[in-house]
Amino acid sequence: MAKPLMAKATAVWLVDNTTISFKQIADFVGMHELEIQGIADGDVAAGVKGFDPVTNNQLTQDEINSAEKNPLHKLKLKFNPSAAGEEKRRGPRYTPLSKRQDRPNSILWLVKFHPELADAQIAKLVGTTKPTIQTIRERTHWNISNMEPIDPVALGLCKQSELDAAVQKAAAAKAAEGGVMSDDERRKLVSTEQSLEMNAEPKMPSAIEGLENFALDSNPPSQRDEPIVDADSFFNLPSSSDADEDEDESKF
Repeated sequence: MAKPLMAKATAVWLVDNTTISFKQIADFVGMHELEIQGIADGDVAAGVKGFDPVTNNQLTQDEINSAEKNPLHKLKLKFNPSAAGEEKRRGPRYTPLSKRQDRPNSILWLVKFHPELADAQIAKLVGTTKPTIQTIRERTHWNISNMEPIDPVALGLCKQSELDAAVQKAAAAKAAEGGVMSDDERRKLVSTEQSLEMNAEPKMPSAIEGLENFALDSNPPSQRDEPIVDADSFFNLPSSSDADEDEDESKF
């Protein structure tokens, strides 16, 4: 159900100027009944000026009178032709001013780690335009040298569920086109939870790379046809018999 403008201020006015129950006011403005009671006690919305819903064309006096007479009566928002269709309005996502400077970093993150996402999906996730996305893809953005990829979920620009839904949609579109995905692409196209549950692919440690050919050699080094060289001849040292003869000659 549509809610009135300035809901809290409207609740303040209804509490101060009518005898409508807290439950009726809470249902009308979209607040909790305890919050309405807090307004009546002065603990909530202190200093908030009441907003007259009758003067501002949101309620009729007859509607208020009916609610005061019948505690079960639900207040109905007066139809405002100028507000018709506002909920269906489409456009880029609104980004607070404090986070707009981080938006290019989030676009760079999406382009780098989810290249399968279309420009329209990225624009919808972070609230940007296609020309901006294109300049970041082509690395022609004026500030590309100072940009760092940052997860848009961590920046608060979108929700994790929204990002996962966009990734899954991109995966379905690629599967429908018949494209063959590599293992790295397949990991990118699954959600965060599914990616964490996947087993890592077995890889050969870099310390033993190149030894597979050595392992296939059927003849171990001890059985190869190579001359056996003793330590004395290798270092050109005299043998033990020659050393004894030299010692005997030295005695004479």
